[in-house]
Amino acid sequence: MKTVMSFKIDKDVRARARTVAKSMGLPLSTIVNKQLSDFANNQRIEFRPPLIPNAKTRKALDKSLKAIRDGDMRDFSPTFSRAEDAIAWLHKQR
Repeated sequence: MKTVMSFKIDKDVRARARTVAKSMGLPLSTIVNKQLSDFANNQRIEFRPPLIPNAKTRKALDKSLKAIRDGDMRDFSPTFSRAEDAIAWLHKQR
């Protein structure tokens, strides 16, 4: 069963949140419902600063993302079923 809640929120916060939710293909109510559900289930709320990579890490991430987009998987490890095969592959990369 659904219910209606009414609460006050800054217009700017609502607009920004709605824009982000829309970019994810979700209605804002889904975001609010998920956050409230997590709060009720866990009986806590976490506030964390966003993770912002430094310049060196950002450069490496950008390079990796470009390689993935371009289908260039040379710098990425294949999957292995045995640890020995993974170790041998790593030694070949030197």
